[in-house]
Amino acid sequence: MSAQRDKGTRWESAVVALLQAAGWPHAERRALAGTRDRGDIAGVPGLVVEAKNAARLDLAGWLAEAQQERANDGAEYGVVWVKRKGKAAAKDGYVVMDGETFVRLLAAALGVGDR
Repeated sequence: MSAQRDKGTRWESAVVALLQAAGWPHAERRALAGTRDRGDIAGVPGLVVEAKNAARLDLAGWLAEAQQERANDGAEYGVVWVKRKGKAAAKDGYVVMDGETFVRLLAAALGVGDR
């Protein structure tokens, strides 16, 4: 396994472990699926997670990727979980989404508005 792939695998595994500890027991790493990719993390209904552990940020590109994977999966939400430099724990990472996704998540959490 390449060093880059190993780095990504460790980050995905850290995200899965945090999700499982937070009450999502079915969270798991998802196998690569080429052009029909459905994200890196499965097992949280309605959510696609694209996990990134990279030296350079590409928020626009990563968000576009997450949205395409959300559409491929038929999920309601797509987010990018980015490793924070100098921190190994997923709880210290950044979860990135566009404003539309944030507003829909907020409405769902509060039980108000159009989702």
